[in-house]
Amino acid sequence: MANDGSDSWLGLAGRVCVVTGAGSGIGEGVARELALLGAYVAVLDRDEKSSGSVAASIRGAGGQAVAVVADVADESAVAAAAQLVANELGPCQVLVNNAALVSGSTGALMTADLGLWNRMLGVNLTGALICTRAFAAQMVAMGHGGSIVNVSSICGHMPRPLGGAYSVSKAGLMMMTRMLSLELAEHRIRCNSVSPAWVRTPASEAIYSDPEIGGKRRQLVPVGRISDPVDLANAVAFLASDRAGYVNGQDILVDGGLTQTLLNMVPKPSRPMTPDKP
Repeated sequence: MANDGSDSWLGLAGRVCVVTGAGSGIGEGVARELALLGAYVAVLDRDEKSSGSVAASIRGAGGQAVAVVADVADESAVAAAAQLVANELGPCQVLVNNAALVSGSTGALMTADLGLWNRMLGVNLTGALICTRAFAAQMVAMGHGGSIVNVSSICGHMPRPLGGAYSVSKAGLMMMTRMLSLELAEHRIRCNSVSPAWVRTPASEAIYSDPEIGGKRRQLVPVGRISDPVDLANAVAFLASDRAGYVNGQDILVDGGLTQTLLNMVPKPSRPMTPDKP
């Protein structure tokens, strides 16, 4: 993972980047990509073993990374994590709020378990705010600006059936992104989000290795494949960089065109309709 100069266009080499939920999946992919581009990466995850393993792997490949253990919904733990990052790498310049609870359905809103509802909102939405407060404070103190990228979801754009808390949390994260883009702009801190659709990770591998389910899902995506974490990592890296210096308060759908296929599902007549004559 030694820097070969491929980072020159994005200019992320030497920047301190904090990635939450970086012990696996999308977060791991983002952490590895940023390190490949020469960034100093804080691999933040509540799972100590996962965080340590990813950080060690990045260092073993020639990158710069430290493992940071914290539950993003725990304000005191995040404050301690922010201090550790500052001590080990320096003040945060890029924050990627990726940590999220995904598994477990809250069911229909009228009957959803409020304990799970609160926990999911606490991690997916409040946790992102807690991390933003802690790490954006370092950006403000430095006075050189910075970038925050929130990982939302296609489920924030449209409801996930019987998964109300998840869709609500991701929709809320997109609105929080827009609000922070205004509030932090005076400090030259940009805030944007990315919204993935289906992503192939170890956690979802069972779905996509199923010939029937995986095959049907691939057929629905115009580009003909399910995304990998690197697809999201590339979008995050762009938004984190100065190349996106005039992009603020935006959400990028990284879905292979899936959200553009709705009208393909509308029943159509077997023969073309004759245009109405005047």
